[in-house]
Amino acid sequence: MNHTWWYVARSGGIVAWTMLAFATFWGLALATRFLGPKPRPNWMLDLHRFAAGIAVLFTGAHVLGLVMDSYVHFGPTQVLVPFTGDYHPMAVGWGIIGMYLLVAVELSSLLRKHISKRLWKGIHFLSFPLFAFSTVHLLTAGTDRANLLLRLTVLAITLVIGAATVARILQPEAPKPARVPVRSATARPEQLV
Repeated sequence: MNHTWWYVARSGGIVAWTMLAFATFWGLALATRFLGPKPRPNWMLDLHRFAAGIAVLFTGAHVLGLVMDSYVHFGPTQVLVPFTGDYHPMAVGWGIIGMYLLVAVELSSLLRKHISKRLWKGIHFLSFPLFAFSTVHLLTAGTDRANLLLRLTVLAITLVIGAATVARILQPEAPKPARVPVRSATARPEQLV
């Protein structure tokens, strides 16, 4: 029996989670000051976006591998509708919800220039439940969930992201720049008071 699709599904899922974890951490690093107070070069934001894009691609490979593999039947309903399959329905369901959150966050980022900052930020905050649901999925579905090295690695990465999240929450808001009145070229000084 050929297990190629099973390996595609397993490795695709692990790489997708790893890239998601990196994108989440890097996003938090960009949003907080622990990379330094200076403006960051564009490549840092590009790296965050690249990691998120790779997470989407490998999530697609993960789902494709599951559908193509013949060991456990995953049809369109089982990979698109949460909690409907026979194989670990809760664990797989959290992964499906995570997939939809990933798509929403990625689409909002691609449409960033066409939507309001408030909408983008609201959708981007879905990264936190996305990471949580994807982590639950990784640790409760599939054959790798019992692998001690994987579990310890996921725990360590999750603790780092948790600490970065706490740092982001506790970080004081940046002061908004004070509005300076604009002087008209024709205004006299006594008119500005």
